[in-house]
Amino acid sequence: MAQYESDLTKFMREFLSGHPEQVEEQKKGRALWWDKPQNLETQARNRESKVPQRPYYYQTADWDTTRS
Repeated sequence: MAQYESDLTKFMREFLSGHPEQVEEQKKGRALWWDKPQNLETQARNRESKVPQRPYYYQTADWDTTRS
């Protein structure tokens, strides 16, 4: 059984084989936006200070559930 490959995947495969410099540009872009150094102390502080969100955000605290 043949594996399905989308038109976009085929295009990207062909494009990158013809433009190998773009692979380095992709890596630079990823490093710029996503690959950031992690600070474990900041992560722990953020986890500890997280406030739980109510299931229905717009429900007021004084909403009476006995009314119909």
